[in-house]
Amino acid sequence: MKTLECAAILFDMDGTLIDSTVAVAGAWRKWALQRGLNPEIVIDGGHGRRTVETIREFAPDMDAEKEARRIESVEAMSIDSVTVVPGAAEVLRNLAPEKWGVVTSATRSMAIARLRDTGLIVPRVLVSADDVINGKPHPEPYLKGAADLGFAPEQCVVFEDAPAGILSARAAGMQVIGVLTTYPPEVLQGVSEVIEDFRKVRIEQNNNGILQITLKN
Repeated sequence: MKTLECAAILFDMDGTLIDSTVAVAGAWRKWALQRGLNPEIVIDGGHGRRTVETIREFAPDMDAEKEARRIESVEAMSIDSVTVVPGAAEVLRNLAPEKWGVVTSATRSMAIARLRDTGLIVPRVLVSADDVINGKPHPEPYLKGAADLGFAPEQCVVFEDAPAGILSARAAGMQVIGVLTTYPPEVLQGVSEVIEDFRKVRIEQNNNGILQITLKN
């Protein structure tokens, strides 16, 4: 059993709180094949990153904003394939609203739709692709998340499933717990601990306002 302490928690969304792999991969696969690109390379390169930045990397001659809207419209039609990562709903329900937030590479409208569709709480602090200039792996998203919650970066712990997000959080000065929903543990470099899902995670707040995250074996 391992325990970490912090003042606040920031969660990635896709692959961390929500399993949207089928919806996201399906949308990217369709787009890549239509554009004559290798879908496996595009899908792997897009994990944890903003849609527009992935498009700019693999199709720099295209209108990234326009293409992103097309991809997200396909994702939005795959609601039935989006599910909650086991234990995530219970963890969020037990956290005080001022103690946590979501930092996602999805657009704000997509993030709110996914959270509501899966029955998860839409947090007071939600940093989306629309709210930053530089997406993950740049530290800006997680720095903004900490600032919006009112805590210093080093006071926050992050739950992440993708290397880009881990790099972002680490560059922001935060501890990271890796979630093994998308990648094997050897790919998640720089994390303090790894979990398969949230069923063995317990988070309690002590009298001093400190959150104690217990990871059961």
